[in-house]
Amino acid sequence: MAQDRPGDDHKTHRGLLAAFRANFLTGLVVVLPIGLTVWLIWKVIGWIDSWVLPLVPRAFHPDVLLSYYFGPTIHAWFGTGTVLSIRGLGVIIFLVFTVTVGWIAKGLIGRQMIAFGEGMVDRMPIVRSVYNGLKQIAETVFSQSEAKFDRACLVEYPRKGMWGVGFVSTAAKGEIAEKIPADEILTVFLATTPNPTSGFLLYVPRRDVIFLEQMSVEDAAKLIISAGLVYPPGQRDTARADAPPPPLPPAGP
Repeated sequence: MAQDRPGDDHKTHRGLLAAFRANFLTGLVVVLPIGLTVWLIWKVIGWIDSWVLPLVPRAFHPDVLLSYYFGPTIHAWFGTGTVLSIRGLGVIIFLVFTVTVGWIAKGLIGRQMIAFGEGMVDRMPIVRSVYNGLKQIAETVFSQSEAKFDRACLVEYPRKGMWGVGFVSTAAKGEIAEKIPADEILTVFLATTPNPTSGFLLYVPRRDVIFLEQMSVEDAAKLIISAGLVYPPGQRDTARADAPPPPLPPAGP
């Protein structure tokens, strides 16, 4: 009858630890995005509530209304002194208020009021610059027009032989297009990693831009945010197939 060798128990323990580690990492990949998403939404809702609810009269706060109408029931169920608050009421108030303002702004009276207010702001030097800048940013970000990044591309930056992923917005116009000695100039936004909201605005000749055919703008943004770790579906396997094979492990005794 064969006897177990002393190294068998050690190999079994290593196998159990490896299986535990693999299961833990797999669970972490599943749980972490869900948990962070829920946590971020919860924090954003709380931030909006803390900003909106102080503007609402105290008598209309959810905890005051619940205590007024259901105080005895709440104290009987949860104990004396319990205060129940409804998270998200500020978000609802903010949405209703914003929709109402948008509806009024589309009407004749709303447009006249906005024009009157902007006329007053234009007479204030510092306030005028801040307001016009913020208004232009808001109109660009939240505009319902078709103005958006056209395609993802590759440009040589910061020097020849080094390539960066960029986004083509429009063709250069006006004086910029006239001054640059090239037939067609494209406006390219080269985002930084891991914060794609900052970057460099480049004017590149069309002949020096390589358009990405299979990678969408969203996929290119994910690639930049993840520092190259998240490849678009279908291209990840291609990249791994083209990569050199990993080195062989050392031979055992």
